[in-house]
Amino acid sequence: MSIEDRPNILLVFTDDQGYGDLGCYGSPYIDTPNVDRLANEGVRYTDFQAAPICTPSRAALMTGSYAARVGLANGVLFPGDDHGLAENEITIAELLSRAGYATTAIGKWHLGDHHPFLPTDHGFDSYFGIPYSNDMRPNNVHGKDVHPPLPLVREDTVVETEPDQRTLTERYTDEAVSFIEEHAQREHPFFCYLAHTMPHVPLHVSEPFEGGSYGGLYGDVIEEVDHGVGRLLEMLEEEGIEDDTLVVYTSDNGPWLRMGHDGGNAGPLRDGKATAYEGGHRVPAIARWPGVVPEDTVCRELATTMDLLPTFATLAGVAHEIPSDRTIDGVNISRLLTDPETSDSPREDFGYFGSNGELRAIRNAEGYKYFPQEDELYDLHRDVSERVDIRDEEPAKADALAERFTQLQSDLKHNCRPVGDVPGPAFTERGGTTPHDT
Repeated sequence: MSIEDRPNILLVFTDDQGYGDLGCYGSPYIDTPNVDRLANEGVRYTDFQAAPICTPSRAALMTGSYAARVGLANGVLFPGDDHGLAENEITIAELLSRAGYATTAIGKWHLGDHHPFLPTDHGFDSYFGIPYSNDMRPNNVHGKDVHPPLPLVREDTVVETEPDQRTLTERYTDEAVSFIEEHAQREHPFFCYLAHTMPHVPLHVSEPFEGGSYGGLYGDVIEEVDHGVGRLLEMLEEEGIEDDTLVVYTSDNGPWLRMGHDGGNAGPLRDGKATAYEGGHRVPAIARWPGVVPEDTVCRELATTMDLLPTFATLAGVAHEIPSDRTIDGVNISRLLTDPETSDSPREDFGYFGSNGELRAIRNAEGYKYFPQEDELYDLHRDVSERVDIRDEEPAKADALAERFTQLQSDLKHNCRPVGDVPGPAFTERGGTTPHDT
């Protein structure tokens, strides 16, 4: 296989998994032999950036743009919200569909729970999963249920309500395995987006994995996800398409530390989910493509989830289809796949956001990160934990980053696109879609 050949793409996207929650990232308590195998047979990224919370991270992934660019940076979407990913946004799935890829989305979507915001409205041929976070269930507030029953959806129809969450990881994996088996020998390649509900709180694990990890319930959950990765790798081998498939494993944001032992571990990073510190944005990321991505390599260059759209489009031969009538913040990082240890990052900088959508910090590819409000500067290459403020030592670096921060802030304000705003029905227990009465 060569980079000129169009690969199948399998993207495994976990929810709230911390930087320190995999064996290959240093976890002493969670056993992840299958994800570790991906790292041993591919490249592990140490400076891969996402967004601080669920909806913004998925918006950035799907559009190749900062969530603020598409109106989805401020908080997360809730059941029945009128907002979602705008109809005219071009997603990874739409680009790959133009290249003839079969596409499926499995698991958590969180970019809108009714038409025209659903996965099947945005380039995916099929969808199976829960359309938002698993904690958005009925809960009594002042005598009123503020969320409908949790829906398990196929395409745009509820097939179950309040599904047994202990079964979700396995059921999602079953769906992905079946999709791969169905499309493995077809003429055209496939894109499988497997976005696990876990390890978002509340944690749930199936009985075979309960109590099996030294990492407690959180560890049990991760080890079941890892087992699912192993099943997917086995299917690729059985179908003889292992060398034809790019597998990427990453997380939407950092760990939810305020949940204590159920919230995950940021490893050496400062803070976690919903913050602009590294623990909120920097996530584990691994890629394997035998014969193209060199084995057992580590890339320390800056890369982001936004970069997956232009990269996948390039590998699929449809980079020319990336829209030119709007700002795309992602860049093609295929060189960081094929030559991860000696190539420089094509990214010049990256902006960090708070959970309210406010731009809070900026860093450059050299690893200098500046917080304008606090007037603090950190050298991430020497101080990944962001403990030592070097503003006084490197005033020129801080000033340059402050100027770039202002430029990005202005650009995001003046070159943004409207969020999708379409009132519509939300999922309920009656199957299909009906108006959600709050």
